[in-house]
Amino acid sequence: MAERERRQAPPYGGVFRARTRVMDSDDVQRAVWRMAHEVIEANHGTDDLVLVGLQTGGVPVAEALAGALGSISGAEVALGSLDVAFYRDDIGLRPVLPEAVTDIPWSLDGRTVVLCDDVLFTGRTIRAALNALSDYGRPRAVQLAVMVDRGHRELPIRPDYVGKNLPTRRDEVVDVHPEGVDLGEMVR
Repeated sequence: MAERERRQAPPYGGVFRARTRVMDSDDVQRAVWRMAHEVIEANHGTDDLVLVGLQTGGVPVAEALAGALGSISGAEVALGSLDVAFYRDDIGLRPVLPEAVTDIPWSLDGRTVVLCDDVLFTGRTIRAALNALSDYGRPRAVQLAVMVDRGHRELPIRPDYVGKNLPTRRDEVVDVHPEGVDLGEMVR
């Protein structure tokens, strides 16, 4: 879970308490493999494909997806990470926490970028990521892969690849981790 953000950003502050496990580790692995097949099919292979995981929760998703893509296609897929802290539109409303590393060592010009994140909620993090990507070139296309789409969009953003659609209440919290996906709430 992107614990550093939730711990310091109102109204969440507190400790995550899981209420139910909605995906176990096998479910997550199956979702990753399904998404990898969908990425290959949509892009007719992995040529000029790069994965960029959003810090912090999207990096493990991108790593898992890169592993599956490599196993399926036999070719290594470029993998990077992106911290969007300074590109967010809520800088005055919540703390800016640029603790994670951005690592995109190649130009994105003419490549297909698959942004990877753990949970898609309002869409504001993805908007910030789209702004940040422009600093690294002009991709041919940008696609979005998320492990969980929980709804409640505030911007017109929709994922191309989804591990699980999980309708939630706004006050619920979704935690994606190696053992699975938990649904719960923050308690003080």
